[in-house]
Amino acid sequence: MEPIIIEVTRSKYGTSKEARKAGRIPIIYYSKDVKPTSFSADYQDFRKAYSKAGKSAIITLIDENKKEYAALAHELQYHPVTDAIIHVDLMAIRKDQKINTEVPIKYVGEAPAVRELGGIFVSNKKVVHIECLPQALPHEIEVDISGLTDFHSSLTVADIKVPDTITILDAEDISIATVAAPRLEEEPVTTAGVSEGEEGAAEEEGKGEGDEKSEEGKKEERGKKSE
Repeated sequence: MEPIIIEVTRSKYGTSKEARKAGRIPIIYYSKDVKPTSFSADYQDFRKAYSKAGKSAIITLIDENKKEYAALAHELQYHPVTDAIIHVDLMAIRKDQKINTEVPIKYVGEAPAVRELGGIFVSNKKVVHIECLPQALPHEIEVDISGLTDFHSSLTVADIKVPDTITILDAEDISIATVAAPRLEEEPVTTAGVSEGEEGAAEEEGKGEGDEKSEEGKKEERGKKSE
């Protein structure tokens, strides 16, 4: 990956509000060994750099005096309505000091349980927690899923292959991917009932009973009048 560089300025803006009004993002650069330093960067420059780096690639800041600062994106704050980035915390790193961070997992290959059995691939883990020196930090870690041959197969953290320069900090028995059996289509439920012929006969019988009752009622009425 090509170096990700952002030009920044120090102490040009008195407040974060002034920096944002000028189309810039306020940045705090710090670590447990580095005193917090305030910078600001052009909004679009930072947005483009972060889209490439995420939280797993080194970002190099260059100030107006051409001094360089190596960092990892640590925390971003967003506007609650516009979702625009309004503040950034960058973690200062040293090239000779190991860092702990999370790196995205990229699943590659094809699972036989999907191709041959029609299963559904399920990823249980999107990132892996690692420790390494800054120069060994990968942007992502590939995991081959071709070992998922049936619905009982699964991949765990122990199946993630990394160089000796990287230490995985997650527990080895954590499941990261599997293949689920395909969902069976439910057959339409038919309601039990009488046939059309039986239905018609029942209706005719009901009509007949109704006519008989009606005729009996008329006879009773005539009888009462004659009395």
